[in-house]
Amino acid sequence: MLKVSHFVESLEHQGYDKIRKALVWSILEKTLIDAGIYHKVAEELKKRHRCQLDDCYEHPEYLNAILKDLYSNSYKHVIKSINKHLEEFSYQESISRFVKVINQ
Repeated sequence: MLKVSHFVESLEHQGYDKIRKALVWSILEKTLIDAGIYHKVAEELKKRHRCQLDDCYEHPEYLNAILKDLYSNSYKHVIKSINKHLEEFSYQESISRFVKVINQ
């Protein structure tokens, strides 16, 4: 039988994960808008992977590949900006994984 404490921990994890996803999504949106590439990246995500920008939290490799393909070496500026905004949250395992994957 599932203990109540495990059930509560599971619910808390789901809630916090939604907050982390929203945080990453908002930082991605702001960064891509500021760089003037939001619409092109969103279009490519939809075309290549049938997903949206908020799906990049679970699949940062999609964003990484699109930025590399579309913007060659200039993609590093975008990645650097995303890293800077997420730096203070990098102690969170899921955010740390996201940052690691987009930096590959």
